[in-house]
Formats: sequence, structure tokens, C-alpha cells
Amino acid sequence: MADTILGSHTLQSHGAKLAKLHMHDWIILVLLVVIDVILNTIDPFHRFVGKDMMTDLRYPLKKNTIPFWAVPLFAILIPFAIFGGFYFKRRNVYDLHHAILGLLFSLLITGVLTDAIKDAVGRPRPDFFWRCFPDGIDVYDNITTNVICHGEKKVIREGHKSFPSGHSSWSFAGLGFLAWYLAGKIRVFDRKGHVAKLCLIFLPLLAASLVAVSRVDDYWHHWQDVFAGGSLGLVVASICYLQFFPAPYHVNGWGPHAYFHMLSEAGSNGRVTSTTTNGLHLDSRPVELETVYVEPQNHFRVRDTSPILDDVESGGGH
Repeated sequence: MADTILGSHTLQSHGAKLAKLHMHDWIILVLLVVIDVILNTIDPFHRFVGKDMMTDLRYPLKKNTIPFWAVPLFAILIPFAIFGGFYFKRRNVYDLHHAILGLLFSLLITGVLTDAIKDAVGRPRPDFFWRCFPDGIDVYDNITTNVICHGEKKVIREGHKSFPSGHSSWSFAGLGFLAWYLAGKIRVFDRKGHVAKLCLIFLPLLAASLVAVSRVDDYWHHWQDVFAGGSLGLVVASICYLQFFPAPYHVNGWGPHAYFHMLSEAGSNGRVTSTTTNGLHLDSRPVELETVYVEPQNHFRVRDTSPILDDVESGGGH
């Protein structure tokens, strides 16, 4: 076994190359932003709301406990700050790039799915009565008994966007991704039984849950809207995380797939120089790579599968 010590992979040394390699991913992110903007400009489906249905839609019209602009702050900026902290500690631009990319994909895919479903379903919010009849005088069609709203058009339009909850889906998409990320970084599933690590992972999920509960308390959403939105965000976050990172219980769960793929390609070239480049210390001898195991202290081990050495190690060379 030969131990090889890796140096840093910083923004200066590998950042531009990595961004160029994933240029198409960033373009898709921009397209997702455009799609989400379009979905927010079109009118949702105006579902039939009869007089008998108003019993469950008479909750008071309240302001948001957590305003719309605050959701991106904790769903994006808090994870970004933690990603940056791990980057300055380990100087691994692969980890930083793929964490940011994965988080943005999680949020934007969730946003597009949430807004598309909102527009298609058109479920009225619990406070729909006061959106439709701000003066408290309700008017209905004599034949269909459907509502004839005389409130502000923008407020009524927003009143048809109850299912699913956008606050809930975005919170779980961002903070759910952060929970996955922390689980890998602090090795929650290292089989050593440190429950404190597990409690730390639950903090982002608790924060997302409290945001979701606030939507029911504010009467902006039914409990089904919150449950569906939270589930959607968490599922998308899980898929996006596992697209870029191994599962947290994996031996290399602390780093992105691309980082280990880069190390594997670097070792499979069959030769490594003895010089130091950007802190990279390598032995100069040809090897055949079978597996690469990388430790978070910037070490990786290359197993030489030479048949001759295999015979020697197994006792067949005497």
C-alpha cells in the first residue's frame, strides 16, 4: 500500500476549470429561474368555490409571520455560509462548487414543481372568504352558487395558490439539503454512537418545520398544503444531494463524487511525479488502481494490484 498526500484544490487553481466543466448545469439553472418567473406571472386555475364550501374558508386574513423575502435568506444564505466555512477549512473547491450547485438545483427544481402544481390545482386558501369579499358581503351565482368575488384582483389571485405550500417546500429544499450536507461532513453515521451529531442534523429540519407550521398558524395554508410542500422539498433535496455527493453513511460520504472521480483519474494515469504542485505530494511509480479511499484529512490510498505483489503478499512468491 502506498499513501499519497493530496494538496489543496482552491478556487484559484481549479475554480475556473470546474465552472467551465459544469457550464451546462449553470445554464439549466438560469432556465429554471426563467420558468419559475413565468409560472408566477400566469393566473392559477380558479377552482369552483360554492357557498357551502365557505365554512372552511372564513379564517381571518393575516400578514405573514415569515415574509416571502425571508425564505431565500435562510434557505440559501445560511447553507452558503456553512459551505464557505468548510471550504476555508479544507480548501476543496470541488466540495464548495458542488454544494452550491446541488443546493440551487434543489431550490429551483422545487420552486418550479411547487408553482406549477399551485397554478394547476388552484386550491383556495383558508382565508379565501375575506380575499373574495373584503367587506364581508358575500355574493354567489344564483344557478351554480359559485362565488362572485369583488375583492382586489391580485389578492384573489393569490388566494387560489394554497396547494402546496411554497414556504414549506423551499424551506425543506434548502435546509433539508443542508441537513444532508452536514450529515456527511461530521460523519453522523460513523457507527460510533455520537447522538449529539444526530441532534445537530435535526436543527435545520426543525427550522424548516417551524416555518411550515407558521403557514398554518397564519391561515395561509391548510395542513395538507404544508405536509405536501415539505415532503416535496425534502424529496427533491435528497435527490439533488445524492446526485452530487455519496450517501452520508458511505466511507467517502464527506466529499463530492467529482472529487473522488478526479483523484481516481489522476492515479489511473499510471505514473505520478515526485514533485510538489499546489501542495500535491506524489510518489513516482506506475500503479494499477482498483479502489480509491480518501480520508477527510486530505489523504488517499492507492492499492497496487500488480499480480507479482499479490503473489508475494499471499505467500506465493517463495
